Amino acid sequence: MKSAIKPKLRLGMVGGGEGAFIGNVHRFAARLDDRYELVAGALSSQEERARHSADVLGIERSYKNYKEMALQESLRSDGIQVVSIVTPNHLHAEVALAFLEKGIHVICDKPLTATLDQAEELLEKSQLSNAKFMLTHNYSAYPMVREAREMVAQGKLGKIRSIQVEYAQDWLTDPLEQWGNKQANWRSDPSKAGIAGCMGDIGSHAYQLACFIIGSVANRVLADLSSWGEGRELDDEANILIHFKNGSKGHLWASQVAPGNENSLKIRVFGDRAGIEWEQETPNSLYFTELGNPRKTLTRGQAYLSSISRESARIPPGHPEGYLEAFGNLYREFADMFLGETSFNCLPTIEDGVHGMCFINACVESHQNGSVWRLV
Repeated sequence: MKSAIKPKLRLGMVGGGEGAFIGNVHRFAARLDDRYELVAGALSSQEERARHSADVLGIERSYKNYKEMALQESLRSDGIQVVSIVTPNHLHAEVALAFLEKGIHVICDKPLTATLDQAEELLEKSQLSNAKFMLTHNYSAYPMVREAREMVAQGKLGKIRSIQVEYAQDWLTDPLEQWGNKQANWRSDPSKAGIAGCMGDIGSHAYQLACFIIGSVANRVLADLSSWGEGRELDDEANILIHFKNGSKGHLWASQVAPGNENSLKIRVFGDRAGIEWEQETPNSLYFTELGNPRKTLTRGQAYLSSISRESARIPPGHPEGYLEAFGNLYREFADMFLGETSFNCLPTIEDGVHGMCFINACVESHQNGSVWRLV
């Protein structure tokens, strides 16, 4: 018996025009399970470039700005049901609000906003809308990350004591923002990136990964932020001590100026009975070590894993899966919410995004006040 064909959701996109890395990632993710049809976009703040990008990508309706798009799409009987927001951080709040007010569901790239004030305002106003909201913290959608979460929840590590998480890159070691690199330009500009640089860009991912796996959030932080790049206004490296609400403690290191690191996201979690380790660059393995026993390597897709981990895998064991498939899991599960068919209820929400901004804000305040402990 053939399974029923699930309806495609009509998707729009703001930002992510031709040549934009993250725009392509979201488009790939939306297509991966054939659950969306991209039919409209305001792909650039420059109207001509937006129209050209739409033509190249085969998008039916191109708009000169997101406000016109939200209005016009809400009036059409075949208007978009979901919008993906893939703009620089400072535009997230106003774009999201424009579509939420029209009852259009939102998928937003992280971090939620550029400032905590924007995040809190967006949360307050979103509560007046019936539209759903998802933040694309894609690392929480890797099958072996979800296995790690299940192992912690099942008590296989015992009482959680310590979390060590790091996210290291080297691409900003040179002052690319001074050499005309577009991605470096806006990430180094407080008016576009917000109050944090490295912490907002990749530190937010590392923190969300830790919280997702251990099922708890920070209540106090002690932060030391660095700006090693000459003339750089925002941080490009961060060292954060964290106290979590579940009583555990941790350290977060994030750097975009660490030569030899491409996209090195790693986490280790230790309880009083066992520990686990996972690395994003080898995402199909999870290392599990019980006290007094040799380290075990658990691999993606195997029958001995939890159901949520197995359901998050797409292809047989031994075939590499990673970044795009994790994004695809988020998109698929968001679509399933409309049909009430998802068994996984931990998609990143707007509330998670607000807490993430509280964390970033507390880290910046801790550093500015002489690296003193701050409440999250």
